[in-house]
Amino acid sequence: MSGASLPTAAPAPVPAPATKRAAFPARALRWTRRLPLSGKVGLAFVLFWLVIALIGPLLAPYPIGAFVDENVFSPASRTFLLGSDYLGRDVLSRLLHAARYTVGLGAGAALLACTVGTGLALVAAVGRGWVDELLSRFMDTVISIPSKILALVMVAAFGSSLWLLLLIAGLTYVPGNYRIARALAVNLNQMDFVSVARARGERRAYIALSEILPNMLHPLLADFGLRFVFIVLLLSALSFLGLGVQPPQADLGSLVRENISGIAEGAPAILMPALAIATLTVSVNLLIDALPHRGRN
Repeated sequence: MSGASLPTAAPAPVPAPATKRAAFPARALRWTRRLPLSGKVGLAFVLFWLVIALIGPLLAPYPIGAFVDENVFSPASRTFLLGSDYLGRDVLSRLLHAARYTVGLGAGAALLACTVGTGLALVAAVGRGWVDELLSRFMDTVISIPSKILALVMVAAFGSSLWLLLLIAGLTYVPGNYRIARALAVNLNQMDFVSVARARGERRAYIALSEILPNMLHPLLADFGLRFVFIVLLLSALSFLGLGVQPPQADLGSLVRENISGIAEGAPAILMPALAIATLTVSVNLLIDALPHRGRN
């Protein structure tokens, strides 16, 4: 057997997972470069507030309710970078904590509104005629009520805990998302590829989730951003009225309300939370407006 050849080792396979991992950052970088300047600015501020919402409380120099200054409405200094509020608490610390509630509640409620609204829209698009008629007339009835009035009634009836605020804010904007998603789904339901899937005998659930929904994602992503902006403003308005996040916790709207007496002095305690709400909402709008440019550049 001395003349028998030894088996040769097979060549090592190319590590495909590493290639896939490297592809996502490259695609994200190319997508970012194609954004217009306004979109890049909006994306930068959106990422900034997401990071603050995630790690802001860890960066806060003081606890959210700690009384650390003998004076009230102190100006910015080395000790208190954004001054102190009407009770002598550090504004920077409260701002870093409040951003988590504003961004978290806004994103969670927007996700709830888009999930429920889009789900009902798909049911209406692929369901029987009476299902579409029933859902559409109900949503038309709810959307005729101003969102702030509806939220105030629901808060007065059920309270304003964090989970209830998320649920109330999300359900308030379900009808708006439903109308947009239904219009998209009804148009797609008449396309040839959906007719082919129906002729193959596919179930309605398959048609809704595999044929219609993937072609709605880009417009729905833009609508998600709009819902987020509306919900942030709604939660800020509720907090300004004292019906939002309750002490000792606070969101950005709460910080504006509790320091309203410092507006005549131009205190950072009221200017900084108002500026935070403005930059958050405007940056999301800038990013949303830039999304359609993705396929043109």
